[in-house]
Amino acid sequence: MLICTTENIPGKKYQVLGLVKGNMVQTKNFGKDIGASFKTLVGGEVTAYTQMMDESREMATQRMIQEATNLGADAIVMVRFASSAVMQGAAEVIAYGTAVAFVE
Repeated sequence: MLICTTENIPGKKYQVLGLVKGNMVQTKNFGKDIGASFKTLVGGEVTAYTQMMDESREMATQRMIQEATNLGADAIVMVRFASSAVMQGAAEVIAYGTAVAFVE
């Protein structure tokens, strides 16, 4: 599955199949949360949360790809990511884009 953030794919013509998306809500365990809280006192990267967000983006992307595959898509254009806090210590990541099928 070709995935790109641009609207056009050079050299390809396609028909739009529709919006596809995938999301993931994830939280770290209580121990990691405590460690992250201490990190705010000294500053720097909170690696446990960086890893959590990487995992969430990957899962959201895979779910988006599955939705596009179910539509018979060859590619997803205009891909974007968004995230938000849904509760203390939990974040949602959503990946979305436009599924397209190549035409001759």
